[in-house]
Amino acid sequence: MTSDVGRERLAYKRSRARRSTVVALLSTVAFAVVAWFAVTGSPGWPRVRQSFFNADVAWRALPGVLEGLWLNVRVLVVCGAIILVLALVVAALRTLPGPMWFPVRALATAYVDLFRGLPLIITLYLVGFGLPALRLTGIPNDYVVLGGIALILTYTAYVAEVFRAGIESVHPSQLAAARSLGLGRRKTLRLVVLPQAVRRVTPALLNDFVAMQKDCGLISVLGAVDAVRAAQIEQARSYNFTPYVVAGLLFVLLAVPSARLADAVTRRAATRQGAR
Repeated sequence: MTSDVGRERLAYKRSRARRSTVVALLSTVAFAVVAWFAVTGSPGWPRVRQSFFNADVAWRALPGVLEGLWLNVRVLVVCGAIILVLALVVAALRTLPGPMWFPVRALATAYVDLFRGLPLIITLYLVGFGLPALRLTGIPNDYVVLGGIALILTYTAYVAEVFRAGIESVHPSQLAAARSLGLGRRKTLRLVVLPQAVRRVTPALLNDFVAMQKDCGLISVLGAVDAVRAAQIEQARSYNFTPYVVAGLLFVLLAVPSARLADAVTRRAATRQGAR
């Protein structure tokens, strides 16, 4: 049963929360009004609006850009699933103990160092234009597939390091306890280490996922007609930059849910750690 003092304290907190909400709303509206008049009243605003925010051009470009964005989403989903599996394998190889596994650890480390240090645009050129030039049997010629391979090679290196950090964050006493129960190394990794490691690095994984959403647009440099390439085609037709703005806004809308999910998971992890 809540006491009178407790009810007064709760009512005071609610009044403070309502007051904070009203103040934040009024300040946001005031800032938006000032910013609107400052931008629209500037001398170059008519040219900016005509070149970047042309409604007619945006409406004409929207269907093509949306169709290209659907290709980006498909590339993102397929590459994301493959990257998670490969990165987990690379992270597990990097954490193998004992001198016998040194060549495997060295190879995994060299892979991570190479593709984390190599700019993604260079990987795209090497894979997208270099591999078909070899004319070897079995090499795909589809620029979407080649772009996806470049994304997988690069982001597997980043995500593998995230997984490795999570694996190494598990306290050694957890491993000792698992071994004392008779679990082998594989079962210890699968049943004890990985569940804790994945839970700890989930916010970092979601951040990498948001970054990859944007980088999926780079497959356009290989000729794939994605959202960026579709915007480029419309820009060449209209001599207007509005299609790029349309594509950029669609990428932002695609990234916002993932970013908010990453924030929520981060807060939840911080709350869980603080409750310990």
